[in-house]
Amino acid sequence: MTNQSMVVSDAKTGLTMGIGTVARPDPGLFSSAKPLVSPNGYFSRKKLVKKLESCGNGARLLDSMRASSPTRTRPNDTDPDPNSWTVHHPSALSMFEEIMSESKGKEIVVFLDYDGTLSPIVEDPDRAFMTTEMREAVRDVAKFFPTAIVSGRCRAKVYNFVRLSELYYAGSHGMDIKGPAKGPRKGNKTVLCQPAREFLPMIDEVFKSLIEKMKHIPGAKVENNKFCLSVHYRCVDEKRWGELAEKVKSVMKDYQELRMSQGRKVLEIRPTIKWDKGNAIEFLLESLGYADSDDVLPVYIGDDRTDEDAFQVLRNRGQGLGILVSKAPKETNASYTLQEPSEVMHFLKRLVEWKKTNCRPYC
Repeated sequence: MTNQSMVVSDAKTGLTMGIGTVARPDPGLFSSAKPLVSPNGYFSRKKLVKKLESCGNGARLLDSMRASSPTRTRPNDTDPDPNSWTVHHPSALSMFEEIMSESKGKEIVVFLDYDGTLSPIVEDPDRAFMTTEMREAVRDVAKFFPTAIVSGRCRAKVYNFVRLSELYYAGSHGMDIKGPAKGPRKGNKTVLCQPAREFLPMIDEVFKSLIEKMKHIPGAKVENNKFCLSVHYRCVDEKRWGELAEKVKSVMKDYQELRMSQGRKVLEIRPTIKWDKGNAIEFLLESLGYADSDDVLPVYIGDDRTDEDAFQVLRNRGQGLGILVSKAPKETNASYTLQEPSEVMHFLKRLVEWKKTNCRPYC
């Protein structure tokens, strides 16, 4: 395994950003008898096989797919107590003044997931449109605070949904990051970070294989998010979920450099490098000059399992606020909750009103 230090220069601002060391596999590593080294961001061969078997062997994977469905409740013996849960994860709206008191003397940086946070979860992922009112709320937030969209979607696709060039966009679970346009330029031109570029040919191969495998499962949809893939089963008859999972497994077994995780009625496939939404917000904070600063309050709002990586980073930093979007109690590293995108919009609007009465816009 080799390590690659990545330094990115923003030509417009003159800011040079180092993101430390990104673990990369040696070309022959995966055919070697030696195990992969998990502390550097890779599963060992034994751990990887075990992971694929545990989340990919028939009944277990099917149970896991069912558990990830928001329409199902978890078994009673593992359900968090609703009253206790709301005490430990109160509404970000009802606790707004307390949240703002934590920001005294600090610069707020806003990170937002897209699906289920800015837009509702819908059956067709290509129609997950945000409302005009939500777009205006995000636009207003970006006038006062550095703002980023951090999504599992392809960066170009989420940009087309949001259509605000003044934001940072971190697509593919943070593996494709671009900064806001500057001056008269249109679109999003400044490349900041793409740590998984070497995996693109492999991901394209897997995408083509999955498309072929899913042809005979009505409702299945394979989405190419450039640096990761999503297999959506929201519109698949539950009786065929097991078959879908087995087909995904049959493709994955030939690509040990990739790993599978789960979201809300979706199987996610991405490189085994240690890079996720948590790494993405660390990179963005560093690029904004807040790597080791005590004068920043990151606020991350998201609804999915993959957002837990970002919530965990904020907890580890000992600064920042994670806000989970969920109507039901669930295990989370977030500190506060909002129930649905409409509450997210109201929170963003209150944030803008609070800023207007306290300070000048972000420049």
